[in-house]
Amino acid sequence: MKKINKIALAYSGGLDTSIIIPYLKETYGAEVIAVCGNVGQYDELEGIEEKALKTGASKCYVLDLTDDYVDNYVIPTMQAGAIYEDYLLGTSTARPCIAKALAEVALKENVDAIAHGCTGKGNDQVRFELALKHFAPDMPVIAPWREWSIKSREEEIDYAEKHNIPLKIDRTTNYSKDKNLWHLSHEGMDLEDIANEPQYEKKGFLEMGVSPIDAPDKPTYITLEFEKGVPVAYNGKKMSARDLILELNKVGGANGIGLVDIVENRLVGIKCRGVYETPGGEILYKAHRILEKAVLDKLVNHEKEKLAVRFAELVYDGLWFSPLREALSAFVAKTQENVTGIVKLKLYKGNVIWAGTQSKYSLYDPELATFSESDYNQKDSAGFIALFGLPTKVQAILDRKNGKDNSK
Repeated sequence: MKKINKIALAYSGGLDTSIIIPYLKETYGAEVIAVCGNVGQYDELEGIEEKALKTGASKCYVLDLTDDYVDNYVIPTMQAGAIYEDYLLGTSTARPCIAKALAEVALKENVDAIAHGCTGKGNDQVRFELALKHFAPDMPVIAPWREWSIKSREEEIDYAEKHNIPLKIDRTTNYSKDKNLWHLSHEGMDLEDIANEPQYEKKGFLEMGVSPIDAPDKPTYITLEFEKGVPVAYNGKKMSARDLILELNKVGGANGIGLVDIVENRLVGIKCRGVYETPGGEILYKAHRILEKAVLDKLVNHEKEKLAVRFAELVYDGLWFSPLREALSAFVAKTQENVTGIVKLKLYKGNVIWAGTQSKYSLYDPELATFSESDYNQKDSAGFIALFGLPTKVQAILDRKNGKDNSK
């Protein structure tokens, strides 16, 4: 590897990247440029530029990626119905967005390498580096977790204290977290024992909402309006998708919506346990799917459900910038042409309950579905069943001729 004089670091201001700045300077003797992608972790950005500079960075970019993140990553994933093992892909969708911006800064600053704080056990190292291969294929990548002697978050705190690096956590609140406007994840500490129940009612554990136990005893009704699969209005008020998600986070969090506790299969082959808060996301997914069921025909609905699994795997595995993901998104975009209408929901103690749908594209015909008198000719079904069941009948006749017992 050539001499490294300048490094662009994906910087969050958290424990990992806070100590990486002095580590890179000590190890490589290089200038470090911190690059922070704002994807909605608003409270964590306070003082981040000052902190980066004080800990040794020569420059700190704080890039507002919130609209890009929502419009080009979150919404397309939601439209696909992509869910990875009950996880709504909050971190998975943010990483390619941040990595793209990081690569742009790295190329602009003419750096010699890009660094990130992802561990060698996690998925994020793959997500970052696959995106970097797409935008800066010849750029060397430095991942301190794969080369330094530090082995735990406790040792990271020791390093920070030794170098007088201020932290917003201590040894008793040392959860590994990732936060953006879509979700908040919690890993580590007591959650590493899957026999333990998450401390939902403990003050300070949940940040985006409350436990369903502490939610109001009365339901909250809301309406969401979509145009071609994109959310455009909340309770009749037009707004951007980003602002709408922020509103849903408030009302969803207040009603205990969006808590998921799962053991998931990481890309690197390890099972891990995580608790996710995605209040607005759960509401949005539910409303969008309800509307789709009304306006999409059976074959498109079923095919879309099958492809949603593959889409989720691609996003989770860091393959956002892949031909297959792009091809699936083209399919999804076609399916969204008539996903326009209004969905009414009732939020109550962690539950998102359907309360009505309106769409001019709805394929639901009450005149056909009614149990009352209609123009539907029920006698037509006899011929349909005869033709639909013909292969079964032919097979049964053949089996009988060949002496096969079909009674079992």
